[in-house]
Amino acid sequence: MALNNPAFANPAFQEQRPGLTPPSAPAAQTSYATAQHQGVDVAAQANLEGMYAAPPAGAIETDRMTVEDTVLKTIGLFAILLVTAVVGWIWTLSTVTVANPTPTMMPWIIGGLGGFALSMAIIFGSRKKIRPGLIFAYAAFEGLFVGGISAFFEFIFPGIVMQATLATLAVVGVTLALFASGKVRASKKATKIFMIAMVGYLVFSLLNVVLMLVGVIPGDMMFGLHSAKIAGIPLGVIIGLLVVVMAAYSLVLDFDQVQQGVRNGAPRKFGWMGAFGIMVTVVWLYVEILRILAILRGSE
Repeated sequence: MALNNPAFANPAFQEQRPGLTPPSAPAAQTSYATAQHQGVDVAAQANLEGMYAAPPAGAIETDRMTVEDTVLKTIGLFAILLVTAVVGWIWTLSTVTVANPTPTMMPWIIGGLGGFALSMAIIFGSRKKIRPGLIFAYAAFEGLFVGGISAFFEFIFPGIVMQATLATLAVVGVTLALFASGKVRASKKATKIFMIAMVGYLVFSLLNVVLMLVGVIPGDMMFGLHSAKIAGIPLGVIIGLLVVVMAAYSLVLDFDQVQQGVRNGAPRKFGWMGAFGIMVTVVWLYVEILRILAILRGSE
């Protein structure tokens, strides 16, 4: 009766005797498991090959600071600077007429004051939040300043802007090459000397401006104390060469900041601060070289 009961027809209730189990069942199960395992291996291998073939994750995917992303940000800021520099150049020379042969200084005064105020806001505000909009605005004001002061000196000394531009590119290129090769690196001792020299230069520059404003320095000395001569060499040239070296080291600090940020996995937004620092230093370098050339040509 039990044998005829359909409820006991389930193999789990049937007696298993050697030789009575169908030989094909375990073999089929083993073949199926093997095929399934091989399928998993093939899928995993294909997935790994796809991962290796895929392009490396960039700044957007990782939301981390990269050299490439910082370079793009720097190029974007300089593009804004160049556009507003053209505006400053045209504005400066637009006032030149037969009756008024002197270019206006208004563009580079506005650009200089606006750029200084924004730079302070960016530097001190970045501790809480980095605002790319302020950095864009700074680039625009700096362009107005650079374009205005370049047009002013070009009007007085034709060809000086091209000379200053080539010299600036040469200094930036050499500094970048030396840093990339590892021959020049930032150090605590050099940075301490740099900071002391910066404070001294800022005090000298402030004193020079005050003496020019109060009329202590004669009007024929266009650059104030910079126009004074020591052993026949303008003081501005001697100081200017030292400042160019300082600006070059400042570039090293900027490059080192970007490199450290990438190594430490800093958030992508910090690339804006790296681009901002590079732009500030390059503009500073250009203006110093422009002044050196103007002093040399003015003393001829």
